[in-house]
Formats: sequence, C-alpha cells, structure tokens
Amino acid sequence: MPAGGKGSHPSSTPQRVPNRLIHEKSPYLLQHAYNPVDWYPWGQEAFDKARKENKPIFLSVGYSTCHWCHMMEEESFQNEEIGRLLSEDFVSVKVDREERPDVDKVYMTFVQATSSGGGWPMNVWLTPNLQPFVGGTYFPPEDGLTRVGFRTVLLRIREQWKQNKNTLLENSQRVTTALLARSEISMGDRQLPPSAATMNNRCFQQLDEGYDEEYGGFAEAPKFPTPVILSFLFSYWLSHRLTQDGSRAQQMALHTLKMMANGGIRDHVGQGFHRYSTDCQWHVPHFEKMLYDQAQLAVAYSQAFQISGDEFYSDVAKGILQYVARSLSHRSGGFYSAEDADSPPERGMRPKEGAYYVWTVKEVQQLLPEPVLGATEPLTSGQLLMKHYGLTEAGNISPSQDPKGELQGQNVLTVRYSLELTAARFGLDVEAVRTLLNTGLEKLFQARKHRPKPHLDSKMLAAWNGLMVSGYAVTGAVLGQDRLINYATNGAKFLKRHMFDVASGRLMRTCYTGSGGTVEHSNPPCWGFLEDYAFVVRGLLDLYEASQESAWLEWALRLQDTQDRLFWDSQGGGYFCSEAELGAGLPLRLKDDQDGAEPSANSVSAHNLLRLHGFTGHKDWMDKCVCLLTAFSERMRRVPVALPEMVRALSAQQQTLKQIVICGDRQAKDTKALVQCVHSVYIPNKVLILADGDPSSFLSRQLPFLSTLRRLEDQATAYNGDVAYALVHCGSCYCHD
Repeated sequence: MPAGGKGSHPSSTPQRVPNRLIHEKSPYLLQHAYNPVDWYPWGQEAFDKARKENKPIFLSVGYSTCHWCHMMEEESFQNEEIGRLLSEDFVSVKVDREERPDVDKVYMTFVQATSSGGGWPMNVWLTPNLQPFVGGTYFPPEDGLTRVGFRTVLLRIREQWKQNKNTLLENSQRVTTALLARSEISMGDRQLPPSAATMNNRCFQQLDEGYDEEYGGFAEAPKFPTPVILSFLFSYWLSHRLTQDGSRAQQMALHTLKMMANGGIRDHVGQGFHRYSTDCQWHVPHFEKMLYDQAQLAVAYSQAFQISGDEFYSDVAKGILQYVARSLSHRSGGFYSAEDADSPPERGMRPKEGAYYVWTVKEVQQLLPEPVLGATEPLTSGQLLMKHYGLTEAGNISPSQDPKGELQGQNVLTVRYSLELTAARFGLDVEAVRTLLNTGLEKLFQARKHRPKPHLDSKMLAAWNGLMVSGYAVTGAVLGQDRLINYATNGAKFLKRHMFDVASGRLMRTCYTGSGGTVEHSNPPCWGFLEDYAFVVRGLLDLYEASQESAWLEWALRLQDTQDRLFWDSQGGGYFCSEAELGAGLPLRLKDDQDGAEPSANSVSAHNLLRLHGFTGHKDWMDKCVCLLTAFSERMRRVPVALPEMVRALSAQQQTLKQIVICGDRQAKDTKALVQCVHSVYIPNKVLILADGDPSSFLSRQLPFLSTLRRLEDQATAYNGDVAYALVHCGSCYCHD
C-alpha cells in the first residue's frame, strides 16, 4: 500500500460494548473503541499482560484520516471471529502514529527492511519484549488470488508461536541486531562533514535524472508534493544562478509548482492541497488534506513569488492560508491535523473517497445557468467553467483511478487552458473570464457547504503547529501582510499556553479539542519528540524575523537548550528522535535520516543551530551543527537526494549565513519599509536582526556590537557585514548582492 492512506471515519455500533480505547483522546483510537477486539493503548499494562500470559503482541499503527486503516477496521477489526482471535491469542495494541512517531518509525524500519515496502495501516507482531518478528501493511480479511488474508495470517502466527516460539525469538533477535547496526548514524572517526559543493551537485543531478519534463515533479505515480526538494532547488539556483544548472533548477521548481497548482491536487473550489496525485499529471488526487502539506507549500509558493515576481504563486500561497484559517484552525490559535478523503455523498449514505470534492456536469449547469454576454457563441457561466476546468458529461476520472467505481460520471476540477486561451476561444476579455470563473467557483463553494463534510482530525500536534507558524510568518513577511503574521503570532501563543510545560521547560506532543471548543490533554501528557522541538523552534525563528518581537527568539533559545538536553547524542553526534526514557523498551532509538513529506528533524535542527548562532554568537551551537552534519556524512554521500534539506544546511554552514541588521524603531514606517525590502527578496541563508538602540535588550546582550550601530541621516539603516544602507538606497543594496 502506498504510504499516506486515504481517510477514515468513526464507526460505532450502538449495541456493542466499548473497549478500553473509549478512554483515549486520539481520534484514531476512538474510531476503534467499538471494535470487538480487546484493544490496549501502547503502554506497560499491555506489555505486562503479554509477558505474564506469554502471548505475542499484535501492534496495529495508523491515523484517523487513513483510508486503508479505515478499510481494515471495517473488514477485519469489526469482524467477530477475527476479534475473538486477536483477543484470545494475542495482546492487541493500537497506536496513533501521529501521537507516537517513535513507535511508528521503529517498527516501520522493520517492515520496510523485511517486506516490499511500508505504509499504513502498519501491522506488526512482537515478542513480549517488543522485538518484531512478522510485519506488513494492509491485509484483506480473507485469502485472495494474490494476497494471504488477515485471518489466515493470525492462525499461522498463533500456530508458529505455539510450535516454534524459540525459533521466532532467535530470528527476531537476529533481525533486531541487524537493524541496530544498519540504522546507526554516528560521526565515527570523521572530523568534518563532506564538501557542500559536491553534495549539492550530486543531489541536483539525482533530481534532474528523475524530473518529469512535461508535468513537473519527480516520480511517475503516485506523485507527491515535495516541498523539501523544491526548497533545495531554489537554494541551488541562488548559488548557481549564472550557470545552466542553476537556471535548470529554478525552472524545475517553478514548473512543478505551477503544474501542481493547476492540477486536481489543488482544491480549486475551497483552496488548499490534497495529499498526493494518483497519476503523473497531478489530476486525480487522494483527497485527504494534511496540515503539514499546507504549511510547507505556503512557504514554497511564497519563495516562488520572491524569485519570479509572478503573482500567480503568491495567490496560491494566500489561498492555502485562507483554507487553513477557515477549516483547520482552533478558535484559540492552534491548528488541526487533517481532513479526511472520504465523506458520504449524501447524509445517511456510506462514505466514498472524494465525494465532497467532485462534480457532475449536471450539478454545475444547474448552479451556473446564467448566459455569458459578449461571447462569440451561446454560452453559460457553467459551460465556461466546465471548459476551463476540463469537466465532461462522462466524467474526467479514468476507471483505472477509480477501482471501486465510486467516481463514475464525476469530475475533478483541473485547469486545462490558460485564461488567455479560454478567453480567445469564446471571444471574451481576459479579465472578464477571470471574474466569471471566480464567481462560478464561489457559487460551487457555497453549494458544497451543504454536502456532508469529511471527518476532521481535530488533534493538534506541536510539530505541525510549528510548521504552520512558519507558513503564516514567512508568507506574511514576504507579502507584507500583518494579518497573516498575526495568525502566526496566535499560533505561537497557543503553543506556549497549551503545549508547553513551564515547570520542566518541555513541549507536549499533543492536545485535543474538547466539548465546546475547549483544549484538553491526555493524562499523563504525551511529551514532545525531537520533531516537535525542531519545528517549533523553526517557527519561532521565522516569527521573530517576521514580527521583530524578541520574546519569540528568547523562547526559541530556551526550547533549543531543552532539545539539546533531551535528544542530543553526545557520543555519536546528531539528535535522537525520542527521549531515552520515553522510548524505554523499544528495540531501537533512531535518528531520522530522510527528508520526506516532512523534513527530517535533524535537517531542520541543523538550520536552527546555524540561525541561533547567527542571532547569539554562541559557538557551541555552531559546533553542534558541525557535529550533526558530520554524523550524517555517510548518509548524505550515499544518497544526497534523501536529505535535500540537510544538504541545504550543509551549504549554509560552509558558506556562512548573511547577518543582516536593521537599526531603527520597530514601529517606525521607515524601519518597516526596510524590513519589507529584505523580506521581498529570496535570501534563504540569513538571519535578520532588529537593533533598536537599547543596550539592555535581549539581542544586545547576546551581540554587544548591536548597541554600537547607528542610523544614517536619522533614517532606518540596514547593516550587512561592514556596509550600511539607508532606506533610500534599498533598491541597490545587499538585497541584490
């Protein structure tokens, strides 16, 4: 099964007695609370039971908007006979991968190493000591032509455990030992990381070889948005912009972003992006919407606008953030995790993939019957919209992309022609066509509100909230929109109020929406993982640069200290994904070594350490960054394309960051204009510091030289190294250096 499943729904049967998952907060675990399975949450109670009764543990991992998780729940976990097998012969444990990414990563490493791939649901059988011995993803309930059924798998494992338990234990120990050796990431006897120039060029060449010239992106199908790759390409362009490869990198990134924004992977009616495309044309998506995609893509489209000046990209970024504000935001400032792919076409019907998002020709014709004046042929608003977005009577979804036949006669909106071509086709003015299409989309949006909505995963994760703070802060800074920066500020306030324990200085991983919109926590709380600290610190640094409010920078420094204390590997370098205590009992303690749908927390941490060094001058953070990059040297050398975000950090470390200081009053117009001048230009490897002349300020205490800087001619002044620029010189200053 492909990674990143497709939606899920709470399924409770009133006559059934709930199992112990009914007491959990996770939306995913609650979806399984009425299964006829004696489920346990991950914890000591389950482990003790397995040891006492000498039973294998059946571990099932998924998340609440995962389609194949929902399928397996419906087909197998609601089945009375299978439920009896799981309850009598195994200790069955349910885990929300978004609550416990450490558990997910450890056992996914095993599944990927011992089978043909990974994905969710992930189902693994463990010894009572938590060592894996069999694993897989989705299982159909019964045997088929090509796949063994789940019931058969359970019976075989039950028999093997009774007859050959010692052999299973020995094999499990052998595999675990091999995984430990294979997953070790350490400096070893290396003193320095590899050459940034070499890693950059190798990473670019690997991306260039896999690039889709026609539709953009870097795979056949399914095709995923890859913000970390696009970010790398923009950075590569900047450092190679006078070369053919540099121009090529820019073209690859901009073309990919444009094709994605025109494709069906973007929700043209309600904005935001779906999880991935099932085809190489970005046409038919898997319809789930994840917060982490919206956060990273908002930044990518903002950067594309900085580089190209094309408002097409800034409009897409604003649309993403409009969607998040409307559909994924808690009233107190936090951000929800995801929206499902599946929903009932009508109330009372069984949920279907994409039902909320697709359209028939008849629906559009009924909603948009108005004639278009001035066209060269009889034309309605509906016909204009259907032509532009490729809707057909038979539907524009191929049967091969709809194996269950749920989308017959339905259409996914995808831009087929430029505004200019659509206007020329009907003899209309371009602006008139733009207005007609926007009006039509708004009417579709209003009509869609009456459909049953997809399930909302209202769980809030510190890591993804950190990414979203970055999304709003960076986009708001680039576009000069304080309203967007305010969303970032409210997000940071939410994190500090609801997901930070003042006494211990630790972040909490999760919080949940309670009744009446209140914020609730699990008891005991789920403490943060490395990615929570790394992504929140990044968000706070981005928010400081956008708002110049030093309180966010101060908190970022404190969180970085806590991160170093809890996760740093003082022997091998780099950060472990989880605290030693929290992961006690797990067979592996991993360091995430891949920039995928989300960047690796170690890659983000490398950038954070560099930026914190630039903000404070503290040498220990630069030393840690070098150690981290050295620890990942072998992984970068072997497959640089697996770590494009870390390769970017390597380049920033070896080229050094630009330290741009603006001397002026934070509230003054000339200061704001100069700050906006800096934000309008793509300068990824920089720290932007505001010096307000107060020697007792937080930043002046970190960098004493700031108090010696003066405004030129009583105007806000920017310093880059030893050179100062007043506002009047902004057009020819370092911004174009």
